[in-house]
Amino acid sequence: MTGFDSLPVAPLQALALSWLRPFDVELAVLRLDLIDPLISGNKWFKLLEHLRLAQDAGAPGIISLGGAHSNHLHALAAAGKRFGFATAGLLRGHCQDTPTVRDLQAFGMQVHWLGYGGYRERHQPGFWQPWQALYPGWHCVPEGGGGPLGAKGCALIVAQARAQLANLGWADYDAWWLAAGTGTTLAGLVLAEEGGHAVHGALAVPADHGVAEAVRALVGPAGYRLYDASRGGFAKVDEALLAFMDTCERESGLPLEPLYAGKALLALREQVEAGAFAPGTRLIFLHSGGLQGRRGFA
Repeated sequence: MTGFDSLPVAPLQALALSWLRPFDVELAVLRLDLIDPLISGNKWFKLLEHLRLAQDAGAPGIISLGGAHSNHLHALAAAGKRFGFATAGLLRGHCQDTPTVRDLQAFGMQVHWLGYGGYRERHQPGFWQPWQALYPGWHCVPEGGGGPLGAKGCALIVAQARAQLANLGWADYDAWWLAAGTGTTLAGLVLAEEGGHAVHGALAVPADHGVAEAVRALVGPAGYRLYDASRGGFAKVDEALLAFMDTCERESGLPLEPLYAGKALLALREQVEAGAFAPGTRLIFLHSGGLQGRRGFA
């Protein structure tokens, strides 16, 4: 397992959108979607410390959880194939044939379907015991790469943006804006910022998914703010969101997907139009990747 420590650099690009101009808000996008065609977006950062720990422990493989369109499992399976370690995925629901699942299997991941009830048990004590018996010595990664190790890896994202500010003619920026699915990436940015810049998280999942509680457990109550961007449910996509994405993509050329980046950008427009940001504000929007998941919404 070698090579995963060589983190690719995501380009920081100006993002000109017509709905920003009347409010004199400047936006740049950190293109984590461009760091790798398979280990895309924030997933490489969330996996980094897990890969290091597994390597140090001599683990023969890594096992984690996700759904039938999981960007996290897709990145883990691709990393296993590229860096030479075995992977196993515990999937929500019953057997489905999706482009993501086909990729997982093509990358060599062992796939296990837990049903919906079985998947809901993932936070219960003893959940991992039968899987550790089946895969002895394997390293277990929480759903979505969440938790302190994932946040530690995501803290490295901030330095990538800061190193490129001069390319935009910016001396500084005012805040971050990103989607929050588990809250891990947001927590990593808060840790790295140490109160220097605010971090705004657009919740792509409903409040009962526990993201606010997870972020508070990782970084405490300060340095960030959360907004509801779930559009009424997990993986909920509506015509207004799709129309907004289409307009933004045609204006900027920035590819979006509807579960995270698209929802986050629409939530940003709503806040900008509500006057949440003063004229002259400079924001960095974190594109968290996950474009492979668009195939499920074709």
